[in-house]
Amino acid sequence: MAPSTARAASECPMDLQITNGDVRRYERKFFISSLSAREVEAIVRLHPAIFSEIYHERPVNNIYFDTHNLGSFVSNVEGSAQRLKVRIRWYGDTFGFVASPVLEFKIKSGFVGHKKSFALASFGLDQLFTCETARDCFNRSDLPDGVEFRVNSLDPTLLNSYRRRYFRSADRRYRITLDTDASFYRIGRKNNSFTSKLSDRINVILEVKYDEECDADADRITNHFPFRMTKSSKYVSGIDNLYIW
Repeated sequence: MAPSTARAASECPMDLQITNGDVRRYERKFFISSLSAREVEAIVRLHPAIFSEIYHERPVNNIYFDTHNLGSFVSNVEGSAQRLKVRIRWYGDTFGFVASPVLEFKIKSGFVGHKKSFALASFGLDQLFTCETARDCFNRSDLPDGVEFRVNSLDPTLLNSYRRRYFRSADRRYRITLDTDASFYRIGRKNNSFTSKLSDRINVILEVKYDEECDADADRITNHFPFRMTKSSKYVSGIDNLYIW
């Protein structure tokens, strides 16, 4: 793919640009394969910043969308400064009736990013799901014209799910999520049997999240962990493993 195509796919349209009401947030990721989820949790709970669990563990599901030539995937692999991911997110069961989905545009510049979210109409996810199912969902939702046009030009490419736990520091400035038990499914425009699946029951992804103004003190959080910060993208990992190159 030509680099210009990847850049075009990752450009942020005007109606998704950051505004005064948006929060710019850092996300620092650690991909951990040498410790169990229980061992990683113990390290989090022993952190001097005193992290405590703030929400019950729950399944997270995403359908990612991309251009026909996977421009968003390419821009992430190439490490483009400006990156855009488009997904539908919901919680609970992966398959069946999806009651409260949310369309998310995740826009990143380096380590800093912001997110635009839009409520969607319900839809069903089963073997009858096609690109037209997604189009119908978008058209039945109250999306801004520019957003609807943008997302209707993309195709579904990957379904993934995982279990997530949430922690927050005692000063409420830093949050940690722990993701485990990931599953990935190739998904296309039509004829989705969801039989092309990749499961990961070993690796743990720890992510430290904080607002931009907290970055000056972030090293005291990340330097305490006995593992290296890594570049980790569930979308890139899923596409890389499920698509034949």
